Amino acid sequence: MVKVKLWGSLRSFADNQEWVEVDASNFKELLDQLSVKHPKLKPQIKRGVSLAVDGVIYRDAWFTEISSENEVVLLPYIVGG
Repeated sequence: MVKVKLWGSLRSFADNQEWVEVDASNFKELLDQLSVKHPKLKPQIKRGVSLAVDGVIYRDAWFTEISSENEVVLLPYIVGG
């Protein structure tokens, strides 16, 4: 199981939980499991989210590996320039 911190407004879509756990080994599996366990997150996930693994932020990196050893944070989609 991977412990995932939900950042900011994402918490409101998971009953205001700061931390959730899912069984996933990569970013795509994490998103799929979150959509099942917390259906209110699904529209936000479809709009786009970013994933921070041990402080490195990823976007659309579906097969980025994760494990229970990683610090995993799900963030609203980050854009900038």
